[in-house]
Amino acid sequence: MIKFFLMVNKQGQTRLSKYYEHVEISKRTLLETEVIKSCLSRSSEQCSFIEYKDFKLIYRQYAALFIVVGVNDNENEMAVYEFIHNFVEVLDEYFSRVIILAYVKLTKT
Repeated sequence: MIKFFLMVNKQGQTRLSKYYEHVEISKRTLLETEVIKSCLSRSSEQCSFIEYKDFKLIYRQYAALFIVVGVNDNENEMAVYEFIHNFVEVLDEYFSRVIILAYVKLTKT
């Protein structure tokens, strides 16, 4: 089961967070700080799966953006790893179209 979903830049700033279990705001800040440090400190040769406290972190890097998913121990890591990639592909497809449409509207006026 997914516990949380984070999108973070290389500077460690959270750009998007979604929690699927209640976590107090003060604890979210601490959790995000620790999770981000854990992921950013790893090299590209290291595995993208991290055992962290009572759950697992699965992350992928896309340019300057890290996507981190926290899951329970029963979750399939490779399925979540591929889910992240599919999510990024959908965002890329959707926002590419939006940018092209915005450009066309700007050039016509």
